[in-house]
Amino acid sequence: MTAYSVLIPFLPRRPEQVLPYAALVHWTEARRLWQGQALMIEPHQGFVYAAGAGFRVPVGLGVTLMPLRHPYEAALQARSLAMTTGQPVIAGFGPGGRQLQQSLRGTPYASPLTAAREYLTAVRGLLDGDAVDIKGDYVTCEAALSASPAPPVEVGLGVLRPGMARLAGEVADRAITWLTPAAYLRDTVVPALREGAAAAGRPVPRLTAMVPLALSRSDRPAAELALASNAAHLQGPHYIDMLRRSGVDVADGDPLAKARALVEGDAFLSGDMDELAAKLAAYEAAGVDEIVLNVTGVCNAYGPQVAMEELKKLLGALT
Repeated sequence: MTAYSVLIPFLPRRPEQVLPYAALVHWTEARRLWQGQALMIEPHQGFVYAAGAGFRVPVGLGVTLMPLRHPYEAALQARSLAMTTGQPVIAGFGPGGRQLQQSLRGTPYASPLTAAREYLTAVRGLLDGDAVDIKGDYVTCEAALSASPAPPVEVGLGVLRPGMARLAGEVADRAITWLTPAAYLRDTVVPALREGAAAAGRPVPRLTAMVPLALSRSDRPAAELALASNAAHLQGPHYIDMLRRSGVDVADGDPLAKARALVEGDAFLSGDMDELAAKLAAYEAAGVDEIVLNVTGVCNAYGPQVAMEELKKLLGALT
């Protein structure tokens, strides 16, 4: 059965802002608390703060960006987070955009697929206790982590398009998607995951989908919430290409028209509770193991308190 989890719908500026969401996971049937890359309160530290305050919950990093840290540091941070919280961790990684790569590395990855393969192979090996010896195009690592008991850490890969999905099938424990319609996952991502896993002779990774959504109301147009949630993604070439492949054309037009296309193409879900439940059921039917409820649009438009109430309603109805 597909699990439901929660995304912190903003970038915390103070660690105590994490606590209500950790408490929500602690006191409800939500499976896990997720946060993406943040450049203020780093998600590892925010989750540890919540654990110190008494909310020791399973967490997911979806996704942190490879150029920010060496694979050894990434593995060490992920295991340290698991040891500190006493809970399992999903450590998701992605190459980030070309501008970020250029800024931090001096040049973009000529092959993001190769970079991700080398990076995840190193992180997984280190977490498994192996003596890693990789001298690749992008990763050099001759090291091992000191042995220590710890809760399990899954290594995830951010996935949008078939090439990265096939790679996730080969090297990741979990594929993590964002803004991907259920039909696209069913027809494109899941078959690519299976193809990659079969080629590597390993189990198909679990699939987590970050799903932006909002309950419909007459006083808050869905397209405006979709834009508030995904304005930056509508400018990213990799997102534009993924959405085009899914039948959602956001290459041209004004921002609100693009956001309207997200709603019409079920990349951003809107409706009453029954309609949302039916649309989310399509993700389960597509093979998604975990749906992460993303109310960033509500938060950006109406504030975190309204977003929290929305999450409570959704979790109460869905779990």
